[in-house]
Amino acid sequence: MTSARRILIDAESTPFYHIINRCVRRAFLCGEDKLTGKSYEHRRGWIVDKVKALSAIFCIDVCAYAVMNNHYHLVLKIDTDKAKSLSNHEVISRWCKVTKGHDVATKYMNGETLIEGERLLLDGLLAEWHERLSSISWFMRCLNEEIARRANREDGCKGAFWEGRFKSQALLDEQALLACMMYVDLNPIRAGIANTLQASDYTSIQERINELNTPDKDTKPNDESELTSSERLKPLAQFDGAAHLATQSGVPFHFCDYLQLINWTGRAIRPDKKGFIDSSRPKLLDELGISSDAWITSAKEFRRQYSGISGRWDAMCAFKRQHHCGQWSKGKASSNALHPWP
Repeated sequence: MTSARRILIDAESTPFYHIINRCVRRAFLCGEDKLTGKSYEHRRGWIVDKVKALSAIFCIDVCAYAVMNNHYHLVLKIDTDKAKSLSNHEVISRWCKVTKGHDVATKYMNGETLIEGERLLLDGLLAEWHERLSSISWFMRCLNEEIARRANREDGCKGAFWEGRFKSQALLDEQALLACMMYVDLNPIRAGIANTLQASDYTSIQERINELNTPDKDTKPNDESELTSSERLKPLAQFDGAAHLATQSGVPFHFCDYLQLINWTGRAIRPDKKGFIDSSRPKLLDELGISSDAWITSAKEFRRQYSGISGRWDAMCAFKRQHHCGQWSKGKASSNALHPWP
């Protein structure tokens, strides 16, 4: 039985979430249709640009992404500190970039005097919009509706474009976050459509590596004509090297350590590479106490190892109890392998 989104996503429990969405039709989300010869590659750029544009509006950071032929992955972080700091003007300004807003909000922004009924209405709107600006559900709604409309216009058809509502996984600790980001970034390698990280098109790891090579290059949309003047592209969440998920400034690892680990892992999951594992383990695995075998398995199977929650087993059970969605969780063996210390 499916669970309500308010149960599956709770910023107080963890700000990090893995999001997956899949296309419903035989026609590709991206890639090339071998039956017709038509290419849909340009739609990858639609998704990446829209994700970054929405990230600049919502209080949500993008930690990792991978856009595949018929689905995409995101690792998102809810920036609760930013959400709390928004003023009324910022809330209205941001929300009106994704909807037409409300006449009362327009009067307020223009400095016009509001009567008592209008003030009460505005207070209700502000509370509602403020909450939505840190909502992954609303973030995904704005993303998927835009992509579906554009794809339907291009295909000359109507109807559902996505197979259903997006799927989400709560990432409760550092091991879960690291394994999930690695799983997302290595999607093209694992699928056999790319041989190197640099060749893994439309992934966050390719973008981060390109930024290292061209640090002064401004981030630009893949098709600037498709973005309005109000949409700017927000950079990916930065690696801040902090030691715990509770820090709100970024991804809690050093990028140099992450890059070493993903390079090592990418070689390990390629079946055509022999003698690929160096005798020296990546630093992050030692710091988190994860065995090499458990890590490689996680990099290959993370999405299937868990259902809606990933983390230490006792934390997963506590999350389920706290949100009144049963006590059973998928992934006990996988969790214990990834979290060997009590």
